[in-house]
Amino acid sequence: MAQTLKFTNSTQSAFFATVRQRVDTYFLSRSLSRHATPAMWAKTIFFLTGFVGLYGLLLSGQFSLWGMLVLAGLLGAFCAFIGFNICHDAIHGAFSANKRVNKVFSLLFNLIGASPYVWNITHNIVHHTYTNIPGHDEDIEVAPGLVRLCEDEPHRPWQRYQHLYAFPLYGLASLSWVLRKDYLKFFKSKIGEHVTKHPRREYVNLFLYKALYYALFIVLPLVVLDITWWQFVIGFLALHFVEGLVLGLVFQLAHVVEGTAFPVPDPSGDMQEAWAVHQLRTTANFAPRSRLASFLCGGLNRQIEHHLFPRVCHIHYPALAGIVKQTAQEFNLPYIENRSFLSALRSHYRMLQLFGRPA
Repeated sequence: MAQTLKFTNSTQSAFFATVRQRVDTYFLSRSLSRHATPAMWAKTIFFLTGFVGLYGLLLSGQFSLWGMLVLAGLLGAFCAFIGFNICHDAIHGAFSANKRVNKVFSLLFNLIGASPYVWNITHNIVHHTYTNIPGHDEDIEVAPGLVRLCEDEPHRPWQRYQHLYAFPLYGLASLSWVLRKDYLKFFKSKIGEHVTKHPRREYVNLFLYKALYYALFIVLPLVVLDITWWQFVIGFLALHFVEGLVLGLVFQLAHVVEGTAFPVPDPSGDMQEAWAVHQLRTTANFAPRSRLASFLCGGLNRQIEHHLFPRVCHIHYPALAGIVKQTAQEFNLPYIENRSFLSALRSHYRMLQLFGRPA
């Protein structure tokens, strides 16, 4: 039977009530929507244009093999950026107040190889509720048996070297989504401890959109390009390695760095803190002042603000960050951040070393 977790510390509820009231006041006092702004629409056009342009250039066959390899890598990066900047907000219902607009943009997730329906379960429902809780948040289970990301996992001798091989494994994340992960998650009876029951139409959608992806990214290139099958395989792997590495690193730098916690419930299934405080303890920001990181990562470098306000478009996170940080300090709560991407990367590397050793 699935264990139902409860966040039971009512004495900590004042933090979220306060920060939510301050965020509400911010939007109301400025007559701002919580959803996409003109700047957000400009980002959307930029990334979609880049995606379509790179795909078209690849299929044109007008480049050398090395040029096509570079284009494949760039296309993989743009796939990740579309996931971060457009689909992620849309699946959360944060892109637009119009549900149909969110639905349309969420379907773009299929064009980067992943199911938006499965992602909604694993990410919105499970990860955002049970962040970093072993046995519940499957997002911290990266290549089980190979990469150990919390002390509750059993240790295996080869994991002492995981700080060396984990990063190449992150590069396989996108390929796993396309060929394996979505099917595996969809047909599991539960994800983490969340029991799944799918509408009938989602069975059709899963296979229909996967077939569309395979047609666009496997069949069509093999038909129109004058390349051998092994040259195609190299390009396909390059695309997904870049996409997977970008996706994997952004997630890991937000949850598996020094200072983040991996709490476990008590025997009755209670978490001895409020949900919002749990988010502060298990989540970290990186490069919060970098405009480039914010532009490319869809605001996920400010993961704290995203976890507290997932239905707010990420374009607003820079403004909300000051409110959240100040309120956390007033309540003597942690606000974990690494000043740069490289400092976060070094911190994650040290965590891999730490978890690679026996407890």
